[in-house]
Amino acid sequence: MTTATDPYTVLETVWRMESARIVAGVARVVRDVGRAEELAHDALVAAMEQWPAEGVPDNPGAWLAATARRRAIDMIRREQTLARKTETLEAGESGVVPGADAAVGDGAAAVGDEVLALLFATCHPAVARESRVALTLRLFGGLTTDEIAHAFLVPSPTIGQRISRAKKRLAGVGPEALAVPVGDELTARLGAVLEVIYLVFNEGYAATTGVDWTRPTLCVEAMRLGRVLAARSPGEAEVHGLVALMELQASRLRARVGPSGEPVLLGDQDRAQWDRMLIGRGLAALARAEETMPRGRYTLQAAIAACHARARSTDDTDWAAIAGLYAELAALAPSPVVELNRAVAVARAEGPEAGLAVLAPLADEPALAGYHLLPAVRADMLTTLGRVDEAVAELDRALELVRTVAERELLERRRSALAGT
Repeated sequence: MTTATDPYTVLETVWRMESARIVAGVARVVRDVGRAEELAHDALVAAMEQWPAEGVPDNPGAWLAATARRRAIDMIRREQTLARKTETLEAGESGVVPGADAAVGDGAAAVGDEVLALLFATCHPAVARESRVALTLRLFGGLTTDEIAHAFLVPSPTIGQRISRAKKRLAGVGPEALAVPVGDELTARLGAVLEVIYLVFNEGYAATTGVDWTRPTLCVEAMRLGRVLAARSPGEAEVHGLVALMELQASRLRARVGPSGEPVLLGDQDRAQWDRMLIGRGLAALARAEETMPRGRYTLQAAIAACHARARSTDDTDWAAIAGLYAELAALAPSPVVELNRAVAVARAEGPEAGLAVLAPLADEPALAGYHLLPAVRADMLTTLGRVDEAVAELDRALELVRTVAERELLERRRSALAGT
């Protein structure tokens, strides 16, 4: 046991890093996602009760996984008939329930990773997309209901209802819901799996709530899952496109945070801190993705990231090319956030007035009503035009909407500097 570190801090960190793996392990036993999550949380509560008194285990993640698995086995013993109990006990201490683990186990072998296997399983077609995304972000991203709600710009109760519906639908399908699909069915779920990995990475790259601006552990896990998928699906261009996007974006993680944890925006980053190895890997994955045309949405976003990675400075960046790529992305997958990003590129390439013209229709976009980056971007463009009072007003609106402490402090510094002029 280790005693030097605050047990609650360790527990929070380990839970964020290991919760998906713990739930995946328990789901192999109980064949029910809702129950697996409940049992994993039971282990979390047990740790909160025991670690402060007994000390933090030498391997906290393994302790949580073993505790959750034991509780799963105990639950099965209580629920099964005497004959089934006897059969479970004979093989049970290994954590394997006869017959219950086969499909998920085979799927884990098929896709090469236990967590990825559960991700494929939970992307079941019986679950509506919005509910599936909410559930998988909760399980695999470790996001709270509030964090998911903020990421999708919807009320928290709505996300809670979606998660509940997803669990009920999977439970209604029965134990076979957690069997990993094979062949064409597995390929059919690939898009849903890529979407969740992408969203988990985004939460790590730019956290939606909390003190920290980035959560590198989420980025690392998302990249790991992406690489496993790429090795398993060498002919799927969008898998390589997503891997390229994540590698290129992650190359900037060190430079995105200052010495005190403060955010450092792209134009102020020390590009010498960018990870050249990740950039090389990302560009190689992008080249592989672009062997197949037309380019998909992840490949297009990776191409945008590559424009930044290849540039020596912000001024040296090919902003016109980036604006064109965003236009291509908007035609393929229309989104107010894509338009917001395109406006930034247009402002860089053609001037702030052109950027504001792209932003204008977004003012009435319901999906961006609570999105702090819309007024923050407007403030940048207005500042460049010398319209300081309007820029300050936009920053005031952004401050009302921002959720992370780091971004709030950044906006406050920008506002103070502008107000001073």
